[in-house]
Amino acid sequence: MSASAVDRLPAPLARRIALAAQGVADPRPTGPTDSRRLRRVADRVGVVQIDSVNVLSRSHYLPFFSRLGAYPRAALDDFAGRRHELFEYWAHEASYLPVRLHPHLRWRMAAAEEHAWGNMIAVQRDRPGYVTEVLDRVRERGPTKASELLETRREQPGTMWNWHPAKVALEWLFFTGALTARSRTAGFERVYDLTERVLPPAVVAAPTPEPAAAFRELVRTAARALGVATERDLRDYFRLRPEAARTAIAELTEAGELLPVRVDGWAAPAWLDPAARRPRRATARALLSPFDSLVWERPRVERLFGFRYRLEIYTPAAQRVHGYYVLPFLLGDRLVARADLKADRRSGALLVQAVHGEDGIDRAEVAVELAAELGLMADWLELDRVVVVGAGDLAADLIAASVVAP
Repeated sequence: MSASAVDRLPAPLARRIALAAQGVADPRPTGPTDSRRLRRVADRVGVVQIDSVNVLSRSHYLPFFSRLGAYPRAALDDFAGRRHELFEYWAHEASYLPVRLHPHLRWRMAAAEEHAWGNMIAVQRDRPGYVTEVLDRVRERGPTKASELLETRREQPGTMWNWHPAKVALEWLFFTGALTARSRTAGFERVYDLTERVLPPAVVAAPTPEPAAAFRELVRTAARALGVATERDLRDYFRLRPEAARTAIAELTEAGELLPVRVDGWAAPAWLDPAARRPRRATARALLSPFDSLVWERPRVERLFGFRYRLEIYTPAAQRVHGYYVLPFLLGDRLVARADLKADRRSGALLVQAVHGEDGIDRAEVAVELAAELGLMADWLELDRVVVVGAGDLAADLIAASVVAP
């Protein structure tokens, strides 16, 4: 397909292309979830962001729920922690990634002094012998948690999230690729081990590509995951520096692996994955984690959906507009509402602390669909009921749609 044949895209088509690329254009598959389905989601999105906030669920579980439905979370733990088909590293942020991408991030590991931050850089500069001792300890004794290496002296408050020196050393070794995560504890503490003892031998033995080739593969992966994207979209996916991303985009365009396009209403030029699906309609329904790769770049969300989305976790409670942990609600090809959710595990309830609808929606239809999605989520989280607290302009409609209210 020539670039001239696709040099202009209507905005609704660009939106559907993006949804299909992310695996949220169609209804969820039916039947039990197996490793093949988990692998398909992981390969499709390329990056699954990790975050420690657990007010609803650990964030990395949610993108799989949005795309697969009520799968067993233990299956994802096994997929990453025992089968090691995913590995942890700094990609978009702290992330799970398909192991095939490990060689393509070794340039970042090798240049850790340019990309790491804070005490991680200081510890290897000022205490190299200590870092070596920590590495030797892991090598000799096996899988290690930072809590097992606590020292009596702690860093000053406010430094590196109050990490103690052993934790900082472990994180430096993790950043450089000497260590990786073997698993996570029930409390979500990372268990470190030598990378060669964790990742599949074929991945460990795979040659390390030149940085330019790695940049091309990362941009290629981002383009497939995004469908249609601006330069900023493509480089932000793996947090590439502008010059490296621009060069990779130019080389992939020259090779015909990216097609330059103009999207109606987008100020910046864009690129299309030639293999991207172009669905005529989107029929998915999903609540999306704030850290889902469909919505993590807020300017792209506004371009695609006209949906202004801000994470208010760090906003003082009195200044929040929509709530603490707010999930956009996707219905068809639009983000139609947003819900501030909390899993109250003690009472067995999924709390809808606030819910707001977008302008121009069919409020009754959205409420019915959202009620069904909340019920599915509650079952998945092993909660007994959904409780609508009552805040937000869509709360009354949601209660009327037969969601249990106090």
